[in-house]
Amino acid sequence: MRVVTFGEVMLRLCPEEFLRLAQVLPGRLEATFGGGEVNVAVSIAQQGGASAYATALPDNPITDAFIQQIRGLGVDPSLVQRSKQGRFGIYFVENGANQRASTVTYDRDGSSIALAKPADFAWDKILVGATWLHITGITPALSASAADSALAIVQAAQERKITVSCDLNFRKKLWRWKPGVGPVDLARETMRKLMPYVNVVVANEEDADLSLGIQAHQSNVEAGHLDLDGYQHVAREIVKQFSSVTHVAITLRESYSASHNNWGAMLHVTGEGNGQSYFAPTNAQGEYESYEMRNIVDRVGAGDSFAGGLIFALNTPELAAPQTALQYAVAASCLKHSIKGDFNFSSRSEIEALMRGGGSGRVQR
Repeated sequence: MRVVTFGEVMLRLCPEEFLRLAQVLPGRLEATFGGGEVNVAVSIAQQGGASAYATALPDNPITDAFIQQIRGLGVDPSLVQRSKQGRFGIYFVENGANQRASTVTYDRDGSSIALAKPADFAWDKILVGATWLHITGITPALSASAADSALAIVQAAQERKITVSCDLNFRKKLWRWKPGVGPVDLARETMRKLMPYVNVVVANEEDADLSLGIQAHQSNVEAGHLDLDGYQHVAREIVKQFSSVTHVAITLRESYSASHNNWGAMLHVTGEGNGQSYFAPTNAQGEYESYEMRNIVDRVGAGDSFAGGLIFALNTPELAAPQTALQYAVAASCLKHSIKGDFNFSSRSEIEALMRGGGSGRVQR
């Protein structure tokens, strides 16, 4: 296994605990790093896999600190390209609680990767030795040139027979780079060009619709009702429209409040007929029964931790069976909800313990 992820990392600024920005500014904010693709790379490395992160960042001390951290977390930083143009993107997070939702405010215009062009990247160097490439729908949402770079790397990966996964990750506050075209239309136009080069799709209940125009009917995630048949329809339709896709993973979140969610996922694998769909977690009878999380610490990065867990499991022989891989990924992302920051610091042994039913929270001595 050597998983390469490509995208933008940002400086994440967040008030302590559940305070709001207006309560702490001027004052202190917690500064960490985060971004969909690097979150995946960190998850894989923390679980024992080999991962590398590729991006463009300004040549400054913030980039030095970022490289030092991911190296310490086991991610290969040698593919980080120092740029003479652009800046380090920033985003602000207010962690929600009870009926107040979490909020994200971006300050990332003019970032190095948004300004970089495909010709600025050495794809041969980035992909040498790679067995898997992971991207998201966030990077192509930044700028026309970032979208071109995302397309270039998936095309280069396909030429080298490298498996490509993509988390659709629609972000409505982005997708503003084409005048006269709204975010949804621009996302669909751009992502549908990428999809012929993608083998594994990761999405949530909205992404398939907003990024590809493929809807799941009858679900109401805010009312706590999910139509599982509807998600199987979405997966089959993705596979039907994009023949390169072999796996479709859809996270299933039932949101009762910012602090109380149910969590699970579906994995659809192509095969004879309509393929096979798997659900996790399951109860003793083998029926789908979601994890109930009543005291969420931080849900930002949970989808990335799911993608990282799934990629790690599918590349680990003893975890690679579809049902097992899905159970592992859901357990990994369930644990992430208890960890502040973008990165999932859960180990493989902790994830496997939860898979076996060790979710009581008792002290481990």
